[in-house]
Order: sequence, then structure tokens, then C-alpha cells
Amino acid sequence: MDFSSLVLMEKDRETGFISKELGSFQVSEGALYVKKLFVIDEIVNLYFDTNKDVEEWEYSAIYDVFNYEAFSKEEFDIEDMLDEYNPTFLIKFKYVDDYGFMKERLTRCVELIEDTLEEAFKNIEGKKEEYI
Repeated sequence: MDFSSLVLMEKDRETGFISKELGSFQVSEGALYVKKLFVIDEIVNLYFDTNKDVEEWEYSAIYDVFNYEAFSKEEFDIEDMLDEYNPTFLIKFKYVDDYGFMKERLTRCVELIEDTLEEAFKNIEGKKEEYI
């Protein structure tokens, strides 16, 4: 599937309603992992998950091996969203009203998402017995 773009929308903190479109950004296939993307109070909120249902043992295993440091090195704040069915994460970073800058930040973020999830799935291969 060819992925074309992510649309960044601004949300009103009080109502939760979309107030305006901030830009559409062409990105890589890694965007398939992105579930929600919006800005509240000048902070980009990007939610992503595994893009497929995982087995119960994989849920814990993915969180155990996930490379959080890759995001921290790039100055993205990342946190687990443990109330979801599949491993889900929230990345936050400052919104800047500069299309080129935001395109670079989103492109890098999507690349990291794809790389770290692929790495996590690779690292848990054959480890089912450790998590049952």
C-alpha cells in the first residue's frame, strides 16, 4: 500500500474539536503505524501502535524490548499507552509554524516508529516461552 500523507490538525483543548488544519505532510510507509495526530497547545501528539493485533505474550515482550532511547535521542518525548489492546505509544514534541521544519520532524518520527517496531518484532521472535 502506498502511503501518501499525514494531516496535522489543531484541536481545541476545551472542546476537543478540530479547529483547523495545520498541514499535510508526505511521509513513508511507517505512517501506517500512526493512529492519531493532532496539536493541542502547541504540542504535537502522535499516537502509534503495532498496526496489527498481537498475542498476549507479544504485548509484554514488545514493551520490554522497545527502543525508547531512539526517540529520546531525537528529542521526542514518548510514553506508553497501557490502556489499549495492542502496544500503543504517544510521542509529543513542540509544534513550530514552519512547514519544512515540521515535515522533517514528522518524517524522522515516522522513520523511527517503523524502525523501532520492526526491531522489536525481530527481537521477540522465538521468545514466546519466556513470556507465557
